[in-house]
Amino acid sequence: MNTAIRIFAFTAVLAAAAAAAPVALAQSDVTQRSRADVKQETLAAMKAGEIMRGEGTPTEQASAATSSRTRAERKAETLQARSRGDLVPGGLATYRSSLSQQTAVVHSTKTRAERKAETMDAIKHNQIMKAGEAA
Repeated sequence: MNTAIRIFAFTAVLAAAAAAAPVALAQSDVTQRSRADVKQETLAAMKAGEIMRGEGTPTEQASAATSSRTRAERKAETLQARSRGDLVPGGLATYRSSLSQQTAVVHSTKTRAERKAETMDAIKHNQIMKAGEAA
């Protein structure tokens, strides 16, 4: 019997809170704006750049980066660099950077058998971490 009274009291409190929620969450602004007014304000804000597109919060207006050289000057510089061979084709720079790692391994002072023996010795003396363990 006591449980039924508690459930009834909880339901009554919940119903009262649900009924009062729209009144509590309503805007206190008494004046209503028309749809045309809201559209006009939105268009003005969009033109002024106050409304950001996409996700995120507008912090400050990003200033457009301006160059001290013209487009023609930049194009001429690029063409000169290309003719001198200063520009590296796409993908080639990555290949060249990995070559340094490849050449470093080429001149090893130990044989494969020596490296394997060192690894097995480290495993026997518990100097190598087991799989799944972090440093």
